[in-house]
Amino acid sequence: MRTNIFNIVLVLFLCSALSSYHISAQEFGNKRTVVKDNKLPEPITPVQDSIATPLLPLPKDSLTASKDTLPSTKVEKPKSFLEGVVDRKAKGYETLDHKKREITLYDEAEINYLDFNLKAGKIVFNYDKNEIYAGGIKDSLGQLSQYPVFTQAGQVVEPDSIRYNTKTHKALVFQSRTSQGEFNIKADVTKKENDSVYFMGDVIFTTAKDLDNPEYYFKARKIKLVPGKKVVTGPTNMVIADVPTPIGLPFAFFPMSEKAKSGFIIPSVGDTNQQGYYLQNGGYYFAVSDNLDLTLQGDYYTNGSWGLRGSSQYAQRYKYNGRVLLRYENNIFSEKGLPDYSSSKVYNIQWTHSQDAKANPSSRFSASVNLGSSQYFRQTNNSYNVGASLNNTMSSSINYSKTFESVPQVNMSLTATHSQSTNTKQVNMTLPTLQVNMDRVFPFAPKYGTKKGIIKNLNFSYSLRGENRVRIHEDNFFKREMFDSLNTGFQHSIPISTNFKLFKYFSVTAGANYNEVWYMNTTKKEFNPESNKVEDTRVNGFDSFRTYNFNTNIGTTIYGTFNFNPKAKIQAIRHVMRPSVGYSYTPSFEQYYDTYAIDATGQTVQDYTRFQGGIFGAPGRMNSNMMNFNLSNTFEAKVRDDESKDGKPKKVMLLNSLNFSTSYNMSADSLRWAPMRVSTGTAIFKDKMQINLNATLDPYALDNNNRRIDKFNIDNGGSLFRLTSANLTVNWSMSSKDPWFGGEGDNRNQNSMDNGGRGDDLFGRAVELGDTRQSMFNNNNKKDDGEDPLAGFFNAKLPWDLTFAYSLTYSNAQRQNQIVNNSVMVSGNVDLTPKWKIGFSSGYDFVQNGVTFTQLRFERDLESWRMDFSWVPVGSYTSWGFFIGIRSSVLSDVKWEKRKAPDKRYR
Repeated sequence: MRTNIFNIVLVLFLCSALSSYHISAQEFGNKRTVVKDNKLPEPITPVQDSIATPLLPLPKDSLTASKDTLPSTKVEKPKSFLEGVVDRKAKGYETLDHKKREITLYDEAEINYLDFNLKAGKIVFNYDKNEIYAGGIKDSLGQLSQYPVFTQAGQVVEPDSIRYNTKTHKALVFQSRTSQGEFNIKADVTKKENDSVYFMGDVIFTTAKDLDNPEYYFKARKIKLVPGKKVVTGPTNMVIADVPTPIGLPFAFFPMSEKAKSGFIIPSVGDTNQQGYYLQNGGYYFAVSDNLDLTLQGDYYTNGSWGLRGSSQYAQRYKYNGRVLLRYENNIFSEKGLPDYSSSKVYNIQWTHSQDAKANPSSRFSASVNLGSSQYFRQTNNSYNVGASLNNTMSSSINYSKTFESVPQVNMSLTATHSQSTNTKQVNMTLPTLQVNMDRVFPFAPKYGTKKGIIKNLNFSYSLRGENRVRIHEDNFFKREMFDSLNTGFQHSIPISTNFKLFKYFSVTAGANYNEVWYMNTTKKEFNPESNKVEDTRVNGFDSFRTYNFNTNIGTTIYGTFNFNPKAKIQAIRHVMRPSVGYSYTPSFEQYYDTYAIDATGQTVQDYTRFQGGIFGAPGRMNSNMMNFNLSNTFEAKVRDDESKDGKPKKVMLLNSLNFSTSYNMSADSLRWAPMRVSTGTAIFKDKMQINLNATLDPYALDNNNRRIDKFNIDNGGSLFRLTSANLTVNWSMSSKDPWFGGEGDNRNQNSMDNGGRGDDLFGRAVELGDTRQSMFNNNNKKDDGEDPLAGFFNAKLPWDLTFAYSLTYSNAQRQNQIVNNSVMVSGNVDLTPKWKIGFSSGYDFVQNGVTFTQLRFERDLESWRMDFSWVPVGSYTSWGFFIGIRSSVLSDVKWEKRKAPDKRYR
């Protein structure tokens, strides 16, 4: 009886175990499989119902022992099949086959397992063999869709089908598509050895965006791809528009990296009329770090000319960024022994540095440096920048400022400046300028409340300015002559002022200013008997002088409004006048003046001061009583706005300014009135056209020798004023990107500005030979949303920009009565189609009766290629250039260019 009970209990235990296994199989068929300890138990094989040895003693007449035995109660640990959690989903269905140990997902299937993600129309996962099969499915039209997309370690592969082993990480991919940097790669068969090595067969790779219909590609039979590092190919042939070309290589190596890598820069080959054949812009790129790089390039010409360039960019996030560019060229013209032989050594240094505003709120450092040889941009062989060639000045500034949060607050700045004339080759520099300013102090103002009256508004401040200034010829730049001619000085200023109201409507300001100037060198005049003339002698040593002056000013504001019919287009005109009268008094400082001999007899003249020519000027010998008169006007109109929803009129500025100013010197013996200066300006066409007019009116007449005399022009039979000079300028810049035309944007030519030229195209676009991949037009070839990239013409818009400038200058100071300048310049760019862009720059000089600088520009967007042609047909800078090449930086050396450079001027 006991034996029967035990057998019943054993059968129930086995049934319970089998039911537990059934529940586990159901759980494995759910959307998410979670396996304890990352293991999937094996299916249990049914065991024959037999007992080897009774657990309890049996009587002899009982059942005899069976051969089927249960050898031991010890259970072996199940074998592991899965190494992690399997996340899966499918829109259609999914099945689990225990016998084949396969999971099948259909329609928008997706699996996330370990470090990879796989999406496809159909996915089969055999967890016994650790293999995944994926492919597309047929849609309702019988066409394949939902091709696999395999993503692992940031690498994306889009094949027709894929077979992948999750343990060995090997894969066999058919018709794969992948991207590596700027390359798009398509292969018939791809074998993935591991996470870092791919072998591909029958491959095409290109930088074109459309991999199925590329405008060009390279075809190779075999490729070894190491993602993120390199691509190594066997025999490679270039195909353009599906037409094989003779351009090919027995093997090729392309470095691939998301970070910058060091490497050689292949030079350009060509020829010029003046320098002969050349190798240009060859060198090496150093990827020093993520924050710093360095590029070294050089040129060589067969006539002996050569050039070197070094550029570096640096940046630190939230702190600063900058760029350094050093250029040196040894240019030779003609051949030695010929009469027109000449040579020149030119250089240029550029440095820009800007500090992030968040780096330090109390101090700031910035730099903008552009200095070098005056003739660099006119003689350089590495860029064609007519705007920089015609520019007459180069300037630089390096500034450091610091704010001290004291009471009162103190601001300090150190500035080094440089200004250079490319015509006279004169260089003016400050090395450096120290400026210290203290905030104004109101000693009699209350701590709380407003400041009213003369006493409460009385204030003073202090400023210190120190300079090292030098003016030299560029040939002596940073030589001994430069440091010997340094002029050093300090100026201390203490201004005292106050302001108050007079008769309620008049504002009065009054003040005095005390100046003390220290010089480290002065000038001594003395007669030299050997040269028989007066010479200036530099005297090094400390010297100083002190001056003071008084000033006051009274002014008011007068408003006038002229109202018209409320229903008229112009409803009202508002006129604002701001007249002011000022007086300043400076006493005589004759004590700082000395006498000197003017000839061998000892005759002396008392009209010089040893401080003459100083940085901060010299004390005046004569006292000065000056009355200053100024009247400023503005005019604006209230115009009916037909587009306004609420019916309110809008304000339109008629004249931004109409100013009159002159002065009267009460201490002068004659010619006390200064010429009247008149200036006015306005902006029309929604502020797109700027019009400015300046004129000078002289109240005094001229004698027969065209010299000013102390007689009013009206008393000499003339008009009240005599027009001595006038200037009119009109500037008009507009484009389809302006808000007026439904867009927005900036049309400045940054490439020209970086090389010393203008931001507009009035002097043409610069051609930077160091990077011919850059477009001559300010665009990135970006397509608007919804625009067909293959469209041949624009449907409703035609992108364009236009710049217009007119200048007229009249001179009549000595009865010349002539127009010295009368010229008009215009430039524009237009996109005829999304692929074709044209531009022009030209003008006409009505005084010289000739066409000014003219440039024609054409560019064709060939998707991954770019073609351009520029032409200067007339003038001193006649030239042309043609370029076609791949715009991608990886294949920037795949290009062809031919140029006729403008003749250089060596002077």
